[in-house]
Amino acid sequence: MRGALRFAPLLLLLSVGAAGPQPPLVLPELDLIRVRKAARVMELYADGRVVHVIEHIQLGDEPLGPKRFEGDERTPEGRYIVDWGNPKSAYHLSLHISYPSAADRAYAAAQGRSAGGMIMIHGQPNGWQGRVAGDWTDGCIALSDAEIEALWDAVPDGTPIEILP
Repeated sequence: MRGALRFAPLLLLLSVGAAGPQPPLVLPELDLIRVRKAARVMELYADGRVVHVIEHIQLGDEPLGPKRFEGDERTPEGRYIVDWGNPKSAYHLSLHISYPSAADRAYAAAQGRSAGGMIMIHGQPNGWQGRVAGDWTDGCIALSDAEIEALWDAVPDGTPIEILP
């Protein structure tokens, strides 16, 4: 007995590390997505309350400030909607954000530039193991593959998304 107690801390550590894989994230149907760029979080709302927070989101290569022009590698800021999904994405799965708005297009046009487009919430590059390090997208919002799978099932077309600085 005394000998067994001597190994109790080691056995406890081994049993904690032996936990199985995490079950998949299951979300209710969402009615709002709120992104806080500086905090690198995505808050998911159902029935007006936060039901889950995704941490460590990844943004465009130039994450500070709103997207203004095609190629600036910034993630937009403002209110948009998720309007369609791409099951054959080069980034596991992707959900399209309705950027640019009329105001975004007008601002870019006044500068003689294009506002860009094709801003998505997506997973990691197909064939990539784990996560790409840091902010790496061209203005999109990247999640883990498991997180985009959960969003894919919980976000109907027309879901509002609010992207804050």
